[in-house]
Amino acid sequence: MFQRRKGHRFSSDDVVTAWVALQVCAAPRRILDLGCGLGSVVLHLAWSVPTAHLVGVEVQDVSFELLRRNVAHNGLGDRVSIRHGDFRDADVMADLGEPFDLVTGTPPYFPHGTATYATDEQRARARMETRGGLEAYVRTGAAHLHQQGWLVVCGDADAQDRLDVIAAEVGLVVGARVVVIPREHRPPLFTVWGLHHATASHATVMDRTLTLRDAQGERTPDAKMMRAFSGFPERC
Repeated sequence: MFQRRKGHRFSSDDVVTAWVALQVCAAPRRILDLGCGLGSVVLHLAWSVPTAHLVGVEVQDVSFELLRRNVAHNGLGDRVSIRHGDFRDADVMADLGEPFDLVTGTPPYFPHGTATYATDEQRARARMETRGGLEAYVRTGAAHLHQQGWLVVCGDADAQDRLDVIAAEVGLVVGARVVVIPREHRPPLFTVWGLHHATASHATVMDRTLTLRDAQGERTPDAKMMRAFSGFPERC
């Protein structure tokens, strides 16, 4: 995967988002990834589900160029279609075809002005809600979601109330929640939610916590599971 040395880089939230997506929707036929950056989630899902067709939407010029290179470098051009633009723009999202079985998104975590703005523009926009945050992702995702599909998004661990409000507004309910703790005894880092239409025939799939490091800073079984999910061999 191509990524800038000092720019925005893929991280644990991308891996956990892809993992949760495939726990709730193991064999999606059509996948939409909103604000997909350099392609961390969409590439992982394309690799994990070789029969799926995927669409990725990204607005930042520098991220879109990396996305384009990553799709081409991995030989996925026949299954992954990418669009350059703001997913809130109806013209960008036009002609996508039938609704998607799985929609994913990793929104920026912080409302504008509530955290330090990174000096690098790509990193700043991945961190700060300069073009909208969790609500925009859920609203757009719901509009393109199959009646029996799943929307999987991550967000700040304190964003549960925001998620509940926007989900109710667009007729979605939470069917899965995974809280991620960076190190034992520390506060949660982020949460990944799986949502579906309130009228869908889904039961609650999971409600669990993943801890990535123990109190001594060693990788936990949860972290090793994520590494195995991503196809990396276990370190000696």
